[in-house]
Amino acid sequence: MSESMTSDILVIGATGKTGKRVVERLEARGICPRHGTRRSPIPFDWEATETWAASLNGIQSAYVAYSPDLAVPSAHAVIADFVKAAEAAGLRRVVLLSERNEERAQACEKLVMDSTLEWTILRPSWFMQNFNEGGFLESVMSGEVTAPDSGAPEPWVDLDDVADVAVAALLEDGHASEVYEITGSELLTWSEAVGLISKVTTREVVYRTITPQEFESILIAAGFPDEDAVFVATLVAEILDGKNAMTSDGLQRALGREPRTFAQFAKAAHADGSWV
Repeated sequence: MSESMTSDILVIGATGKTGKRVVERLEARGICPRHGTRRSPIPFDWEATETWAASLNGIQSAYVAYSPDLAVPSAHAVIADFVKAAEAAGLRRVVLLSERNEERAQACEKLVMDSTLEWTILRPSWFMQNFNEGGFLESVMSGEVTAPDSGAPEPWVDLDDVADVAVAALLEDGHASEVYEITGSELLTWSEAVGLISKVTTREVVYRTITPQEFESILIAAGFPDEDAVFVATLVAEILDGKNAMTSDGLQRALGREPRTFAQFAKAAHADGSWV
C-alpha cells in the first residue's frame, strides 16, 4: 500500500514487539498507519531530529515506543524535544509505551502529561513474548533460562493485550489522561513461568537465578558493549527486585475483559512453532 493511502496515525517503532502488533490491528480494520522507522518511506529516527517533522506532518494520533528504553538517561531530553516537535506539527493524540515503577520512564511520561497533547500512558509488566521473541528465546532452546530476579513473582503480560489497549486508545474516545498499568491476572515466578513452557513443549527447560554481574557477562558474551551490558543488567535487576509483584487492572479498565494467561500464551506460541 502506498504512502499516499496511509491514515493520519503514526506508529513509531512499527517493527518492534508492540509496534508491529499495533500496525497489524490497525490494518485489520482497514487503517494503514504511517510507519515510524528509519527505513520507512518517510523515515523516523530518534537519533535524527531532522526526520521528525516530515514523519509527523499530517498526523493526528501517534503510538510512541521509544528505543532503546525510556529508562536510558538520555531519553528525557529526547522525549522533551519530541513533545515540542509533536505540538508544533499539530499532533492531537499520543499513546506512550512506558514502564511500571521506573522513575526515569515516569519522568518522561510527565513531559507528555504536561504538554498540550491528549495522552494515554501504557505501563505494561514483563512481556510473555520475551520467551519466544526476545532475549530469552535462545535460553529456552538451550534448556536453561537465567535472569537476575529476586524470587518475587511477576504478573506477566501478553503483548497482544498491550497492543489491544494501544489501538483502543488510538481510535476511541474515553482513554485520554489515563495511565493504564497492564498486567496479567496471575502472579508467576520465573521458575513457574518456565515450567509452563517446559510442560507445553515437553522440552526440559529449567530456570536458574543469577547475579546481575553474571547476567552482565552473558550480555557481553552475546555482543553487547560493556557499558550497555552494565546498564541492561542493572536495569533488569531493578525491574525484577519485587516492586512489581502485584497485578493491575489497566486492561480491564480499558477493554472490559480479562488478560490472557501465561498458559494460553505458551500454548499459542508452541502451536505457532516458536520453540521447535
